[in-house]
Amino acid sequence: MTQKQIFEKVGHSPTLTTVLMVEGTLKEVGEVITIADLKRRMPKKIMHQTLITTLDYLQMSGKIIIGTKGVLWVYTEKKELDELIKRGTEI
Repeated sequence: MTQKQIFEKVGHSPTLTTVLMVEGTLKEVGEVITIADLKRRMPKKIMHQTLITTLDYLQMSGKIIIGTKGVLWVYTEKKELDELIKRGTEI
């Protein structure tokens, strides 16, 4: 589904605060989590459709993977990547 199709289907977009809240929760967990568990761990309640729209956006942007067992945060920030490169062995 493209971003335009999602927007047309939902008719509104999650706020930046909501997107950041979902990102932060997924980063904290650090492992595969079901959508139901994710909703329980959120600091504020979030409507199911808003959460699904947010997860679709995060998946399209390459920050998460949604699989059969749940959702996993996979994005590595630049500073973390630089540290891993420094500690790595050059071949």
